[in-house]
Amino acid sequence: MFDIKEELKKIPVNPGIYLMKDKKDEIIYIGKAKNLKKRVKQYFQSRNHASKIQKMISNIDSFEYIITDSEIEALMLEANFIKKHRPKYNTMLMDDKQYPYIKVTVNEKFPRIMKVRQIKKDGSKYFGPYTSSYAVKQTIESIRNIFKIRNCSLKIVTGKESARPCLNYYIERCKGPCIGKIDSAEYKESIDEVLQLLNGREDKLINILEERMMEASENLQFEHAAEYRDRISAIRNLSDKQKITNTNLKDLDVIGLATGESDAIVQIFFIRGGKVIGKEDYLMTRNLEDSTSDFVSSFVKQYYSGTVYIPKEIYIETEIPDQDLISKWLGEKRGSKVELKIPIKGEKSMLMKMVKKNAEEKLEKDIEKIKIRRKENQDALEELTELIGLEDIPFRVEGYDISNIQGVENVGSMVVLEESEFKKSSYRRFRIKEVIGQDDYGSMEEMLERRINRGLKERSLIEEKKGFGKFPDLILVDGGKGHVNIVKEVLRDHGLRIPVAGMVKDDKHATRGLIYENKEIMLLRNTKLYRLISSIQNEVHRFAISYHRNLRKKNTFKTVLDNIEGVGEKRKLALIKYFGSVEGVKKASLEDLEKAPLMNSKTVKSVFEYFNKDGEVK
Repeated sequence: MFDIKEELKKIPVNPGIYLMKDKKDEIIYIGKAKNLKKRVKQYFQSRNHASKIQKMISNIDSFEYIITDSEIEALMLEANFIKKHRPKYNTMLMDDKQYPYIKVTVNEKFPRIMKVRQIKKDGSKYFGPYTSSYAVKQTIESIRNIFKIRNCSLKIVTGKESARPCLNYYIERCKGPCIGKIDSAEYKESIDEVLQLLNGREDKLINILEERMMEASENLQFEHAAEYRDRISAIRNLSDKQKITNTNLKDLDVIGLATGESDAIVQIFFIRGGKVIGKEDYLMTRNLEDSTSDFVSSFVKQYYSGTVYIPKEIYIETEIPDQDLISKWLGEKRGSKVELKIPIKGEKSMLMKMVKKNAEEKLEKDIEKIKIRRKENQDALEELTELIGLEDIPFRVEGYDISNIQGVENVGSMVVLEESEFKKSSYRRFRIKEVIGQDDYGSMEEMLERRINRGLKERSLIEEKKGFGKFPDLILVDGGKGHVNIVKEVLRDHGLRIPVAGMVKDDKHATRGLIYENKEIMLLRNTKLYRLISSIQNEVHRFAISYHRNLRKKNTFKTVLDNIEGVGEKRKLALIKYFGSVEGVKKASLEDLEKAPLMNSKTVKSVFEYFNKDGEVK
């Protein structure tokens, strides 16, 4: 039994973070303090709290704390824990995006340019972040075409890495460094031009290219002059796509806020090299009656704890609590000084007003849609609770599905509906490791076993929690009685009592009903419940399929069979499915191979001889 009065006496006066928990041992609020003892006591001793804080306090059953060496460490830990655990009563950033960057591998002899989503200390140069992945792709393609930059992954050192160049060389999109058609010094001249362009110095670059164009023309090198002319035109076209704001602004972020009754929109503009390269908006839940300054502070801490790039200046509309401390923390993350500024007058103030106005318009347009969707989902959950006889309306629902291609490369997916909204930051993917072949029951059992074990581990080690520690109030699986019973068995083995229902489809693969307690319950179309169950079923299936596609793109299906003449993707999958594994194919006799689907006599001979040279099995 947790005695709050006794535990309050034990709290140290050190800086750190505190975690308030409810009766289910779920974290409902996380805060930081310079003096833990003084801060935590205030919750239980003062009666002058706002109504929402009082509601939070009434739900506190226990608390924990983590001591840090300094207040800035407490700030960092608070931001990380809020993002991991997403407590009910904290002001929350609803989305967790990871923006694309443009990377130039200047540390290579023949550098490349590519899109990445993480900055690494690898000697490369990074530009961004950009809010549009499509725009980054288009920019990279344009740069490669303009400057003839290679897009292969060859490690080119001598210029003799390839016997013949790829198609890009023949269509004049690459200068052929792999076959020695261009030396490193000349190639890096083009890279220097790329860097100037990405650094926002296209005017200087255009002047240089114009001089080269005139020189080539005077020397009667008209083809070279035409190349420079086309390059200049392409660079101008690329530059015009970026909106110029003010060449004095350089690199900075501008954060504008619009608040509603219980929700808010934060809009952030990214300015790099004096240009707005993009903007993004975030929906936030508003709790504990935060003031504007508290709200902005929550956003800054949560957003910049996860982003990989922090500019020198960040414009905010009001002073925030711990502003100097947060600036120091951001500076440590960046590696140089970071300033949080409030623009008062001039163009910077106008820019802030523009961002804030954008946020207000976005809030006005979107908040009603969001509220309607949440209300419909909540109504559907209430209907579901009554329909299948649950004790309480489920706060957290987890959906599961299994996907494979002809029994090969089984993967599982988990999606989460929390507080009547899909919570994409909590989605998880599972690559099935133990099950071979098409065994949906076995795959489902492995996935749930791993999910529960991970959750139990995180509940016992609070410092290691990363989301699995929250258990659902209801589990929905894409499947029938067999799938449901497998999941229930896993839960029983771990002493857990969580309701489980199956989502079943009709012959046209549309949602038909639910399986609960071994009975099928038909769902009426055009009802809120039907739409919710259908959306969960479609979402978990989409998530599993997208994982499969990503694995295939990364050559996940590469096996020794790919080395055999006549064995393509379809035959490979058919062989693995028929014999159960690559090892089964290796041990197959000629007669067995002849019986396998999609095989002809020539391919049968190729496969058998590959694994049975000199009578020895490979």
